[in-house]
Amino acid sequence: MERDTQPRYVISIAAEMLGTQTYTLRYYEKIGIVNPARSKGNIRLYSDLDLEAIKRVMTLMDELGVNLAGVEVILRMSQQIAQLQKTAEELEKEVIRLRKERNETG
Repeated sequence: MERDTQPRYVISIAAEMLGTQTYTLRYYEKIGIVNPARSKGNIRLYSDLDLEAIKRVMTLMDELGVNLAGVEVILRMSQQIAQLQKTAEELEKEVIRLRKERNETG
């Protein structure tokens, strides 16, 4: 997982890897779709996770015809769903733990 979040690509390399322009990546950052890390010299550095997020945006727009406002809603909802799934998993583990504890004492 560390590799995924490690900032490693400058904007020109990231744009080339994605087949897009640097101004597109700057715009995505401006509207909050992606938030690349910054070097000490304030250079944008994109991680593999950032590139995957941008690929999802491009797929939604290019292949599915979703406009940028729709993409933002989809991404926000996806994040909320992921958080809810994580919470549900934690609650499940807690229920299992409590049942096990009750069975051991009862």
